[in-house]
Amino acid sequence: MVQSLPEGSPAKWHLAHTAWFFESFVLGEFLRGYELFNHDFPWLFNSYYQSFSQFPEKRLRASFSRPGLDEILRYREYVDEAMERLFETSLEPEALLRIELGANHEEQHQELLLTDILHAFFTNPLRPAYLEGPLEVEPGTTNAGTRRFAAFDGGLHEAGKTGGGFCFDNELPRHKVWLEPYELADRLVTCGEFAAFIADGGYNRPELWLSAGWDAVKSNGWRAPLYWMDEGGDRSLFTLRGELPLALMENAPVSHVSYFEADAYARWAGRRLATEFEWEAAADSQPVAGNLLDSRRLTPAQAPASSKNQRPAHQLFGDCWEWTASAYLGYPGFKPLAGSLGEYNGKFMSGQMVLRGGSCITPAAHIRASYRNFFPPETRWQFSGIRLAL
Repeated sequence: MVQSLPEGSPAKWHLAHTAWFFESFVLGEFLRGYELFNHDFPWLFNSYYQSFSQFPEKRLRASFSRPGLDEILRYREYVDEAMERLFETSLEPEALLRIELGANHEEQHQELLLTDILHAFFTNPLRPAYLEGPLEVEPGTTNAGTRRFAAFDGGLHEAGKTGGGFCFDNELPRHKVWLEPYELADRLVTCGEFAAFIADGGYNRPELWLSAGWDAVKSNGWRAPLYWMDEGGDRSLFTLRGELPLALMENAPVSHVSYFEADAYARWAGRRLATEFEWEAAADSQPVAGNLLDSRRLTPAQAPASSKNQRPAHQLFGDCWEWTASAYLGYPGFKPLAGSLGEYNGKFMSGQMVLRGGSCITPAAHIRASYRNFFPPETRWQFSGIRLAL
């Protein structure tokens, strides 16, 4: 039931809501004779679909002492059994599309669940580890001290999902974009590099910050990324593997920074953030490989040495979601899904920034070059990091 921040959700709620999605948008419409498990669940576990039903205020989800976990697990079993019965029928094309959307929706919540557990454990005075065991760190140095910039051609490029396979509505339609020649850093900004920004007074220099970002620094008392701790001069950070010394992670990507912090760091470094289309053009020909959920590391990892990786840029997939300089907007000709499902992505196209590439807790099968994640610019509880551009 723990909900340690208003934008997060209790683990129990994630379990119920993902079953609710299939019950509400698949079973209720396509399985003849389907009966609701509980007539309160359609509104109780609705997240934000205004046209579907009313729903409780998000920040109050921790107050759901009832239904208990046992009933939630029975609910999931009930929905699973009904889905199996549906699969034995002749499925309509629309039903198949919604089932695929529901599976991808559940993968999103698998990632959100780990994100929320990390914050919940951080606020626990005992600071428990989600995953026990030593963290393997490659010995020796990486290219952390020799960041390079890879050049990419400008010109007319295409952006958006192409070919077969699933995508969300906000990845369409594929369209042409004009890019000037640009360069991307060959890896993400590291914890050690961000520590230099802090040491140079980065959080005390208003000239580095957007106006709203400086307001966020002052109102929230930001002095370092989320989960960084400084006790007695010994700096450490909290991870799903528990508390780790910063010295162990100095070559790993800095994570849990807001868009405002990413932008301020880029200004301090004399660089900028890439646009989402520059990022996509660079990643489009790259295989989806990296430190993703499947590696079971559950923390960002240092980049491979350049001598071991001949790609122009690595860490494009996995480790940290990368903040871009692009506001989250619809593509030219964008059309949301019909009905309540049109609220899935489209209604958030205001006041949000785009992130690309996935993180160390994103399932590998879930991510692709055209995938567009989005959050408000002050968000820090996600695994979000920084890649510099020229």
